[in-house]
Amino acid sequence: MDNLYSGLLLDGKHYDQIHRDADWDLSFWSVQARKYGDPVLELACGTGRVANTLAIEGFRVTGIDNSDTMLSEARRKSEFQGIDVEWVLADVRHFELGTTFPLIIFPFRSIAALLTAKDLEACLSCVKKHLKAGGKFIIDAFNPDLDIMCRGSEDRYPFAEYPDPEGKGTIVVTQSNVYDAASQINRIKLFLKLPTRTEEMIEELNLRIYFPQELNALLEYNGFNIEDKFGDYEETYFDSSSKLQIMICSISP
Repeated sequence: MDNLYSGLLLDGKHYDQIHRDADWDLSFWSVQARKYGDPVLELACGTGRVANTLAIEGFRVTGIDNSDTMLSEARRKSEFQGIDVEWVLADVRHFELGTTFPLIIFPFRSIAALLTAKDLEACLSCVKKHLKAGGKFIIDAFNPDLDIMCRGSEDRYPFAEYPDPEGKGTIVVTQSNVYDAASQINRIKLFLKLPTRTEEMIEELNLRIYFPQELNALLEYNGFNIEDKFGDYEETYFDSSSKLQIMICSISP
């Protein structure tokens, strides 16, 4: 599994600044934890945006991620907040925790970092080993946006603007993308304008596009039952206008 970000954007402090206003899904995950969880396992937990929120609410949480820089920032924040979260450096395709969970979550569209069906199947195999009987596995994925996929490769679009964590000014990030239909990967270039450099930094972000019926079929083929599918965090049922695919799954009997 590739990290969603690389280089500067893989640094947890920069990541948190980029997503400093990303709180729109937190109440959804709290609701799901109250319904199904404790303890909760979060896949690709990053800097602990969701895991720390759940831990503050009293849930026992384990977060796994394959970036030590992300986990370092997650750990720093949980220690500062005085909460107990188990942080595990691991690849979501290959992990063994020696326990099971009534709720496993895969938030913030991080499933897009699983670039091949083989990657996804390896992850799902691990999920099945760690999901308690009767437990729920909840995925948050993009619903493909054809307007984005059809953009011209030279076109630039805003991505983020945030204060430099070192206090050296403002960092402006723009993006371009090319969608590779053969691999179903959206290949994004990020252009970072730093206040301390004259030239832009360029980093790459590759996201696998999972189409709705394809994702349904992959989950069912790998032994999951899709109990509900929503198109937003208000639990509106999924339809062709939905921006997201949010799926409540269990292991098929």
